[in-house]
Amino acid sequence: MRRLIVLFLIAAAGCTTAPAPQAAAPGTPEFDIETTVIAAYNVVSGPAGRRDWNRFKELFTPNGRIVSNGAELTPEEFQKSVNDELQKTGLFEHPVATKIEHAGDVAQVWTRYESRHATTDPQPFARGVRAFQLVRSGEQWRIASLLMQPE
Repeated sequence: MRRLIVLFLIAAAGCTTAPAPQAAAPGTPEFDIETTVIAAYNVVSGPAGRRDWNRFKELFTPNGRIVSNGAELTPEEFQKSVNDELQKTGLFEHPVATKIEHAGDVAQVWTRYESRHATTDPQPFARGVRAFQLVRSGEQWRIASLLMQPE
């Protein structure tokens, strides 16, 4: 009987869901941090064609880096490595889960993301994790490093 109760409690715990995280309130550091991260996703996302690479560069610190597939790139080098493909193919990426930790003028943001070629695609063609490290520069949060790991 005791074994049955333990199994029931384990099964019941597995059926519970955590409350949905509340969105950060405007005017808070978390809101500003998340806005910077979403801006980075928005620059690379869109139909085939032009991207606002100047905006992308502005999101990074002067020495900001992107690490992907073992390569360490500046925002400009990243642009050169993906721009031709983005001219020909749509890419719509968005975070599906985000975790923000911040203390003072530094922040760490983990996002799980999905990628689609069109917003109407029923399934993503790629998923992965991105780790953003940000620093506050005046009133603005900037990306010091971005680590990207596809699934």
